[in-house]
Amino acid sequence: MTYQAQRKGRRRRRMAAVFAVVAVGGATTLGIRFAAAAEDPADPAAAPISVAGTLEHRGHPTTVPADYVRIADAPAAAPPPRPGAEASRGSFVSRCGRNTDGHRNSDNFIVSPGVANGAHHVHDYVGNLSADGNSTDESLAAAGTTCRLGDRSTYFWPVVRDIRRPGPDADQPGGGLDGNLGTILTPADVTLQFRGNAQAKVVGMPRFIRVITGDARAVTNGPDAPNARAQWTCSGTRGKVSTTQYPICPRRQLVQRISDFPGCWDGANTDSANHRTHTAFADPVTGACPAGTVAIPQLRITLSYRVPPGASYALDTFPEQLRKAVTDHNDFVNVMPDSLMRRVVACINSGRRC
Repeated sequence: MTYQAQRKGRRRRRMAAVFAVVAVGGATTLGIRFAAAAEDPADPAAAPISVAGTLEHRGHPTTVPADYVRIADAPAAAPPPRPGAEASRGSFVSRCGRNTDGHRNSDNFIVSPGVANGAHHVHDYVGNLSADGNSTDESLAAAGTTCRLGDRSTYFWPVVRDIRRPGPDADQPGGGLDGNLGTILTPADVTLQFRGNAQAKVVGMPRFIRVITGDARAVTNGPDAPNARAQWTCSGTRGKVSTTQYPICPRRQLVQRISDFPGCWDGANTDSANHRTHTAFADPVTGACPAGTVAIPQLRITLSYRVPPGASYALDTFPEQLRKAVTDHNDFVNVMPDSLMRRVVACINSGRRC
């Protein structure tokens, strides 16, 4: 063998050895990366459910894993009623912001007028700037608003909290003293939409009508609590809604709360003893209002939140309601000018989206 042939042979053997090391090293590196990906799920909706927070205060418990559900495992949403020939197909959105100014208190002037901390949980408010436990028709009419077009209505609901760490109200009524620990999350989006009826045109609702939806005491009222109407879902997952558990959403999707208010009215009263019987819900199958009532613009409030991954958030509730998702509820008092209410009705009855 010549000297040149020997050199070529040694060069080939060295290159082969280098390629072997690179191949083994590359495969090992890829193996590590694949294993890491398998051990670190990219999607929180696929991870095992464990509650991120263990906050307890003065004997009040935190949430448990059974309070949460992966949105893929949630029930299918019921289909809406099929519109009839006289359906009012339009809608109107009142733009009132998302409470970035932090208008909050633990009052409820509809159910517990004049009582400080009457709700025993904190409410977010948009719209009327004066709403608190002492509000009256007169004080609401005289106040400013966060809404466009002069809508002085008040819209309010229990706050959602990041339960991984206590907030500044850990030792205050409505907050930690009532078992509601965590840092309050401001909604990423608030949509206040008035909708029509599947079988009839709507009439204007009277000024100062009180309308509530949901059951703040659904836990103690039992699994078949007739007024429980919680709806929890994720912003990018269609057709799935949980009524009793908080959803764990895929990455980049927002947690959403949907509150549908009664869309039928007795035609006479702005309130009733239980704050419910002067209004009613349309039939869930036909969409028709009960006999003796008329269709009014039905308010739907959709609240969207950016929450930490996993089982990391919870609703404020009465202490004995254990922060359960089924207790979600919402309150509304109409303080629109009559001219604005006429505009709302016209948009809905003409089929426009305003």
